[in-house]
Amino acid sequence: MSDAALPHPTPVQAPHTVKNGWLKRALASDLFYSFRRSKLTVVAAVITLIFFLLAVFAPVLSPQNPFDPAQLQLLNSRISPLWTADGQSPFLLGTDEQGRDVLSAILYGLRISLIVGILGVVFSGALGIALGLIAGYFGGRVDTVIMRIADVQLTFPPILIALLVNGIAKSVSGNHLEWLSMLAVLVLAIGLSFWVQYARTVRSSVMVEKNKDYVAAAQLIGLPAPVIMLRHVLPNTTGPVLVIATINLALAIITEATLSFLGSGMPETMPSLGTLIRIGNNYLFAGEWWIVAFPGLALAGLILAINLLGDWLRDALNPKLR
Repeated sequence: MSDAALPHPTPVQAPHTVKNGWLKRALASDLFYSFRRSKLTVVAAVITLIFFLLAVFAPVLSPQNPFDPAQLQLLNSRISPLWTADGQSPFLLGTDEQGRDVLSAILYGLRISLIVGILGVVFSGALGIALGLIAGYFGGRVDTVIMRIADVQLTFPPILIALLVNGIAKSVSGNHLEWLSMLAVLVLAIGLSFWVQYARTVRSSVMVEKNKDYVAAAQLIGLPAPVIMLRHVLPNTTGPVLVIATINLALAIITEATLSFLGSGMPETMPSLGTLIRIGNNYLFAGEWWIVAFPGLALAGLILAINLLGDWLRDALNPKLR
């Protein structure tokens, strides 16, 4: 029989397998299942996302640029919200003493508050994680020195440390800081106020992980300590760090708002939510409540939503509660 008469073999196809993409793995995870079951957490996540989108698209959504003097008119100052008897269009939430649209000021102030909060969390997290890795991995005197510094800092309230760093920066610069420099000072002050939690948490996790077999194997093949710490040990400490970062984001925003309310934060030319609350507080008893009420509600809503997310994440990543 010739080869032409033989039937061609049918190619065997591998059984269909589910793609192991990161999105599908995330949607199938226990963490996402816990997230879907908690209606309050879903609402908090949606509110937080809305706040972030409002901050990102503030220039597009704002009726006016509150930082452009050409768009401000004193004739439009202290106009009440639109639904009141004296309200005027397009000032939905009214205006302040400089004629700035309160809604526009809130959107731009929300952006400043989130930038300071996120950068402060990133800086404090990087500093605390680095010191925690070093203290936990090397131990001995290095661990003792770092942890004693952390213990001393815990005796001072974070807001006091932030005020101290802020005051030193202003005295060095002659008390004349541009808004961008002031933003950097606030990030530094917040970062130096909240690094201890990261350091203590990472240190305790590293002290457990460094005695495991995979670390001993990495040391045996001659990997340097920084590679072992960053590539092998650090990924096993991300759970608690994420919880701390989420909760500290709310604390960082509150700290920035407190500093700005006390006059040690963002200037009035580039106000955050805390600065807007300080400005509006001067007109509260004059009956112009909207200048302080709406920035305060925006700040409270943002903090509450982030705290609810942090509480859920803490419970979801706690193996004792699963």
